[in-house]
Amino acid sequence: MSAMQKLMGWVDDRFPLTATYKAHLSEYYAPKNFNFWYFFGSLALLVLVMQIVTGIFLTMNYKPDSELAFGSVEYIMRDVDWGWLIRYMHSTGASMFFVVVYLHMFRGLMYGSYRKPRELIWIFGVLIYLALMAEAFLGYLLPWGQMSYWGAQVIVNLFSAVPFVGDDLSLWIRGDYVISDATLNRFFAFHVIALPLVLIALVAVHLVALHEVGSNNPDGIEIKKKKDPKTGIPLDGIPFHPYYTVKDIVGVIVFLMVFSAIVFFGPTMGGYFLEANNFIPADPLKTPPHIAPLWYFTPFYAILRAVPPMFGSQFPGVVAMGMSIVLIFFLPWLDRGKVKSIRYRGPIYKIMLALFVVSFVGLGYLGLLPPSPVATLIAQTLSVIYFLFFLLMPWYTSIDKTKPEPERVTG
Repeated sequence: MSAMQKLMGWVDDRFPLTATYKAHLSEYYAPKNFNFWYFFGSLALLVLVMQIVTGIFLTMNYKPDSELAFGSVEYIMRDVDWGWLIRYMHSTGASMFFVVVYLHMFRGLMYGSYRKPRELIWIFGVLIYLALMAEAFLGYLLPWGQMSYWGAQVIVNLFSAVPFVGDDLSLWIRGDYVISDATLNRFFAFHVIALPLVLIALVAVHLVALHEVGSNNPDGIEIKKKKDPKTGIPLDGIPFHPYYTVKDIVGVIVFLMVFSAIVFFGPTMGGYFLEANNFIPADPLKTPPHIAPLWYFTPFYAILRAVPPMFGSQFPGVVAMGMSIVLIFFLPWLDRGKVKSIRYRGPIYKIMLALFVVSFVGLGYLGLLPPSPVATLIAQTLSVIYFLFFLLMPWYTSIDKTKPEPERVTG
């Protein structure tokens, strides 16, 4: 027995290192027909690690003080060695996180990854999405630029629309009667410590739940039902390591090429990743002509604006915005289809999914624009389509004609 084997034996007697490696990598059998859409889960994990590492380095020079915050970001950009690169990696990473998460969720919608027995995986995933939105919103205030300040002002003021407790709730979130130093400090604490811990915990339980029931596949069939009688290994499964770790490395390389091109040649992405107004220090006395949240919030912001106020209150819009996210949790129970994968679904589901994607992208675009009567009318139409995708799902998935699923996975 070699010295390394002895060391591993000593560790395994005290900590299940080899057993964990086998359970989650070398002896975790994934379907052999994963395709392009299965890159985005591992890419989301990569971006999470990247955001945590770059965030640590930014925190070393950032000052959570309303008088010093903007100047400290400029100091990082101009005077700290490679500070500009770390800051641009972090700001680009925030948007790219949402790109890969949205594509990852779309994959789930296409292949029915939220269906039995993966309901908990889906719920943990949506909780990750909510935590990610909260993390992004809190981090958005920290540079203390014009759009940071006024964007936070608009979002926090939404809570004041809640009847009876709204004013107290928004005061509690701000820690002051206006967005101020107290708000910056608490947002910094939540952004740097509290929510990253929540995100890491949710990602861990998401992966544990995934590896307990096994990965879905483009055919939407369970590979555990067909096992080799001698070995007990799924006939259509291959070890995650080395097969999919090598495949994911290819995805990582391509992703990093795109990521690097953005960081080095277009970190603002024409104002979508970093707005021009955010390079101006926050001025509580000067309101920008148009305040819009960052692109990944705009579909829900457009839904909020599409609902007209009642009795002078924006509360109906806030409810609609909240419901648009809450409904995502209930997908596993709304879908009554006989098959999981879009490959074997009927035309109704395919049309509804296409309309849902068009409505989501359309609302995202409208949320970036200043309000106008025409834009509001289009946003209202797209909002109705968005909600009908969920609310009519029990009906249209149950009547949709489906193709028979194969017994074994296809290519």
